[in-house]
Amino acid sequence: MKAIHFGALRTMGLVAALTLSASCVNDKIVYRETPNFTEPPAAAASYVGYSNTANKQTTCGNCHVDWQTKWIGTKHADAWKDLQASGHASDACIACHTVSSKGNADTTSAVGYTGSKDERYYDVQCENCHGKGLSHISSPKATNRPLATIAVDTGSLNVTGCGECHTGTHEPFVDEWRGSLHGTVESHTVGNASCNSCHNGQGALAAWGVTSNFVEKGKNDQPITCAVCHDPHAKNNDKQLRFAVDVPDTSQNLCMKCHQRRSTLDISKQSSGPHSPEGPTLLGIAGWWPNGITDTLIATHGTDKNPKLCAGCHVNRFTVTDPKTGAFAFQATGHRFEAIPCLDASGKPTNGPCDISARTFKACTGSGCHGTEQVARSAMTAAEARIDLLTAELNAQLAKVATTEFKQDATVTVAEGAKFNAGLGAKAGVAIHNPFLMEALLITSINAVQTTYGIAPNAGLNLNKTLPQLKLK
Repeated sequence: MKAIHFGALRTMGLVAALTLSASCVNDKIVYRETPNFTEPPAAAASYVGYSNTANKQTTCGNCHVDWQTKWIGTKHADAWKDLQASGHASDACIACHTVSSKGNADTTSAVGYTGSKDERYYDVQCENCHGKGLSHISSPKATNRPLATIAVDTGSLNVTGCGECHTGTHEPFVDEWRGSLHGTVESHTVGNASCNSCHNGQGALAAWGVTSNFVEKGKNDQPITCAVCHDPHAKNNDKQLRFAVDVPDTSQNLCMKCHQRRSTLDISKQSSGPHSPEGPTLLGIAGWWPNGITDTLIATHGTDKNPKLCAGCHVNRFTVTDPKTGAFAFQATGHRFEAIPCLDASGKPTNGPCDISARTFKACTGSGCHGTEQVARSAMTAAEARIDLLTAELNAQLAKVATTEFKQDATVTVAEGAKFNAGLGAKAGVAIHNPFLMEALLITSINAVQTTYGIAPNAGLNLNKTLPQLKLK
């Protein structure tokens, strides 16, 4: 094999650095004398792999020191070892546990480890996502940077990105993600700057301060893909998530970074009502209170009984076994993001729709919040029925209020505040996120409308509910 000394490339690299400085954002490239670089075997097809297998030093990481330092702590860096220790290693697993064409745009199967069987290609390294690196290493310049993609193929086959490996019966992350709302870009949000930070992948990454380069950067066409929520390079949080999921803070919780819009009355958008108030509702801080009342009402789902908060219910993993043999059939990953997904006849999650009796409430029993699935199902049914009743009653009162009370100016009237709460009560899932808060907001609004406008609620409506948590200023 031909040996190349990186020192000979140092001058070329420094010149290239000037060219790349504007495009290699936040990429701390260090040019230095390094040990001899052994040219990869021809069978590896220009994939370079490790320069030092013993300490997992990637060839790319000799220059991209910061990425190497972060990546070494991820599960990708132990992919080969973990496979061997699993007791289930087979030839079918190898391409996803070594440097190969899985994860990048290369369609050639015999590359990296699959072509050479060289241990320098153990683990999921830089080139799994970025593609072959020899050309860029030999002569680094802007035109040959092997950029990774944040896209996840949504066709019948996974041909690039995370979905090439994170799929199938054991790892159906992408398969389930496709059926979720995260897997689509709503047409009315395209090109709308106010929607970008939550409704498309590039916008979310930019809003979160991610400056890394990728193929789709600067475009506006990707949904909330894997790389939006998961950091491919580093494990700063569990599962390589960009933000934690167990923090009760709307600015720091991964899910709540987006699921927190218009949870309280916005004077400038009164006619729009609540938008995505799930996070603040869970934490007990959503809604409008009449003058003189203020409080935070938290239900069990927002406490340490459910430490992962949104993810505790919406990202629930469970194993499906064959009903006839009892053998493993499917590993549900929770990446439909449905707390109570529909199940098909075999017990696998499906998109539905379906009757409530065909939904699984496994997520409700896993943390100990509810003793059985039936208890959780009954609790949800009862809470939804009461909140639907209260919302309907409040709307009936508001229909009798003079239109002049809905002025939408700088002053918030009782009618406007109560209308916002009625909109909150109509949001899907509010009875599960926080029934205590929602009932308190609706009952308080009904009473405020009666006191302010003399419009009494239905005589048969039972408002006998004590709310000791409410405090008068």
